[in-house]
Amino acid sequence: MMHPLLTPADIDTFRRDGVVLVRGLFRDHVERLRAGIAENMAQPGPYASENRRDGETGRFFDDYCNWSRIAAFRQVIADSPAAAVAAELMGSDRVQLFHDHVLVKEPGTSMATPWHQDSPYYFVQGRQTVSFWAPLDPVREATLRCVAGSHRWEKEVLPTRWASEQAFFPDAEEYMPVPDPEAGGMRILEYEMEPGDAVAFDFRILHGARGNRSAARRRAFSLRLVGDDARYVERPGPTSPPFPGHGMQPGDRLREDWFPILFRRDAASTC
Repeated sequence: MMHPLLTPADIDTFRRDGVVLVRGLFRDHVERLRAGIAENMAQPGPYASENRRDGETGRFFDDYCNWSRIAAFRQVIADSPAAAVAAELMGSDRVQLFHDHVLVKEPGTSMATPWHQDSPYYFVQGRQTVSFWAPLDPVREATLRCVAGSHRWEKEVLPTRWASEQAFFPDAEEYMPVPDPEAGGMRILEYEMEPGDAVAFDFRILHGARGNRSAARRRAFSLRLVGDDARYVERPGPTSPPFPGHGMQPGDRLREDWFPILFRRDAASTC
């Protein structure tokens, strides 16, 4: 049986466009995620960033890989239907946690999230990937923006550092420059969302977000998951997240003691 939060059309849309809106995915976990974000911001982890360029206003905070130390994130990952929904979208028999990511734009934040694909930053490769981006506040202008079909591009987009716009991999010819989707007339998908809704998108989807010029906060929780075909891959430079000391070799599945299995189809009573 298909998960009740999805329809066959949703799965078709995800496979075709690389992105689909899942209403209410974290509906029952909004307050817990808000508490987790508050704890995260009060006690940032080693990868936390205050993203600001000269002349920008407001505060754009992000941090990732905190599920193991913040109980609220751990509980939501375990108790929410995210892994089961991911299995359906990816067509995968198992779902493995890659990492979590918190992104907060305070009122009056002018800096946009630059256009980027997640996949080139990561040391994981495969076609069965999904990221859930879930706002914990109503969003209109500061919502996620995704370029439909960009998961099928022949070349991935060169990863850059958000504030400095410095390339992660200088002189890496296998990557394409960051495009301008609006100037290029690309099909950009964006959604008005309520707390607990989630955009599901393939790691290879080009995406970004405007600044938050409203009078309200825009807190978002992202969860990155991988499926059966995900394998460790080496990049021509540092990856983000780095996960130092992982010990994996190219072609390995992600080690389960660091990246736990969240869902197995043969072990699930419902799917």
